[in-house]
Amino acid sequence: MSETKAAERARLDDVPAAGGSASTGKVGVYLALLQLFFTLGWTVYVVYLPQLAAKVGLPATAVIIILLVDQAVFTITDTLMGIAADRMTPIVGRLSRIVIWLTVVSCAAFVALPFVADLGPNAKIALIALTLVWAVTSSALRAPPLALLGKFAARPSIPMLSCLVMLGYGIAGAVSPYLGVVLRSHDPRIPFVVSTIVLLLTALSMSWIERRLREGRLSAPERAPVTVPKSYGALALIFIVAMLVLALGYQLHFSINSAPLFLRFAKQPDLQWLMPVYWIGFNIAMFPASFITRRLGGLLVIGCAGLLGAGAVFGMENAGGLNTMIVMQFMAGAAWGCILMSAVAAAIAVSGGAEGKVLGLMFSAIALATFTRIATVAGGLSRNSAYEALLQWTPVLCWALAGAALLFIAVARLRKWRQGENPANVPV
Repeated sequence: MSETKAAERARLDDVPAAGGSASTGKVGVYLALLQLFFTLGWTVYVVYLPQLAAKVGLPATAVIIILLVDQAVFTITDTLMGIAADRMTPIVGRLSRIVIWLTVVSCAAFVALPFVADLGPNAKIALIALTLVWAVTSSALRAPPLALLGKFAARPSIPMLSCLVMLGYGIAGAVSPYLGVVLRSHDPRIPFVVSTIVLLLTALSMSWIERRLREGRLSAPERAPVTVPKSYGALALIFIVAMLVLALGYQLHFSINSAPLFLRFAKQPDLQWLMPVYWIGFNIAMFPASFITRRLGGLLVIGCAGLLGAGAVFGMENAGGLNTMIVMQFMAGAAWGCILMSAVAAAIAVSGGAEGKVLGLMFSAIALATFTRIATVAGGLSRNSAYEALLQWTPVLCWALAGAALLFIAVARLRKWRQGENPANVPV
């Protein structure tokens, strides 16, 4: 093995400095809680938005438009926040201060929503303005915290940190159906206030996280950096497009197709127990996948998981019984968990130093996929028999094509790296 190749392998196998393991766990748990409380806040918002809109005299169709505008705003602001994070991280403390202040504004707008709605039709414009402020400022809690990880955390720790971050997202996805059922009969002011306080208290610790990262407690010993080739720009673009396609497959399968598929063999009340199967698979699969990501790179794991997910969705579409369908749904959720966990590590790896920008683009791609799903439902395509086959096969094709493309790229890069032809082809 050449010295260059040995150095590259050593870079991948670096372990954090003394005390780094404990710090990694604390930072990971913090980011998981941040993601959990943010996602649960979004669930509270979606559950009560129709009720709040009705109080100010907005028609039911306006709720769909507001949700579409929210996702359109996320598509733009997630990328802008990521770019801003890249520019602010060189100055100690600036990013955490900006994130905290934006979160304060976001939480203020969020908690004001039910109180403003109680004012009646005269508060129609105020309610819309508050939702817009909340959508814009809440982007500060997605790409910027992860950009800090990309810039200061040791590379070997990133897959596990990504796993913990996505665990918060997965737990929120699992409890959201129950949360929606419980909350509908309660005064909206209580859950809005509680979720706001919890999220704000969590976000206020961002300066502590930045300080821990900057003190080098999560940093591995310095090694000679890998020269980032120009091809990484193309690789980052391919990665973002692939994530858009994969996220579209997830949205169409889970949010549109899953419930009708389960209803072939189950009854409507059973859905509250069946839908979380997806998130159980999501949460369980991420941990073993994080070790593979550390050794072979995120692109390889995403590619394999995309193909696995395509097979699982195909199996669910053609299942002959409920038990088979549950297993296939579990596998589909496991695939999506592996994809999202590895996507954070891959985004950081292909960023070429612009971690915030690439992470922001990744979240923008996910928001755009969500926009597409909401538009599909709003346009009535999910209820139109003429589009039944299209909606049935699109998730399979999305996961299969994007997975195959990333797997091909990852295997080609891995082969070249092992052959020592180009050290820059180190797995990402």
